[in-house]
Amino acid sequence: MKKVGAYEAKTHLPKLLERVIKGERFTITKHGVPVAVLQPAESVKRADPKLIISELRKFRDKHILKGLSIREMIEEGRR
Repeated sequence: MKKVGAYEAKTHLPKLLERVIKGERFTITKHGVPVAVLQPAESVKRADPKLIISELRKFRDKHILKGLSIREMIEEGRR
């Protein structure tokens, strides 16, 4: 894990974030003392677009509008 000073981290944050997205980790130090770790978030996962489309189609098949138009739904929401 690479060490980065707090000032450098603040100055170059966008570049550091791009590197973190690619999997790098950084220890941020203040006066040489580690104060934080900048690393990829564990919860950030890219979903497979084909799976998402498949799930949307399943949802659409189960939820029929029964003749309602989008305009009618918009007007209903405004009341």
